[in-house]
Amino acid sequence: MLERFAMDRTPGHALDLGFAKGDDAIWLAQQGWDVVATDIAQAALDIAKAGAAKRGVADRMLFAHHDLAISFPEGRYDFISAMFLQTPFEFPKREVLPQAYGQLASGGMLLIVTHGSAAPWSWSKADHPYPTPEEDLAALGYAASDKEVAFVGGVRRTARGPNGQTAQVLDNVIALVKE
Repeated sequence: MLERFAMDRTPGHALDLGFAKGDDAIWLAQQGWDVVATDIAQAALDIAKAGAAKRGVADRMLFAHHDLAISFPEGRYDFISAMFLQTPFEFPKREVLPQAYGQLASGGMLLIVTHGSAAPWSWSKADHPYPTPEEDLAALGYAASDKEVAFVGGVRRTARGPNGQTAQVLDNVIALVKE
């Protein structure tokens, strides 16, 4: 998903929120972006640093430890990625994502991707239906007709399970562009 939205953008300064193993942040650096990669888990930071060094892009990356509910990386960014920024604990997404949007440079994009469905092997199946992309957008205070909304919709992808199995899952995608 990241590639679809970032590939045609001119590399500049990027921020990856909650990057897990760092694959997306490393991919951005490989495309020429200068990346600030942030996560709450020190173990994730360590894994991503090692991955960036192994792929030869550590010099394009800054790894920052942040609990986004408490602190946020400073700066202006041309691209901000919030991929699957979902947690099993209380998280103020409705405050964090607008703050991220506020740190975009003019013409910058905030890409938000959330789960729209679960794979059959998932340990965390929702007891209730997943929100639609339009519901996610409305929760952020936007309507599909707003000029900042570059894309809102569900996108299917093939997920791979721990034992090599595959399944089609739905991702909710929102791309906001700051004027």
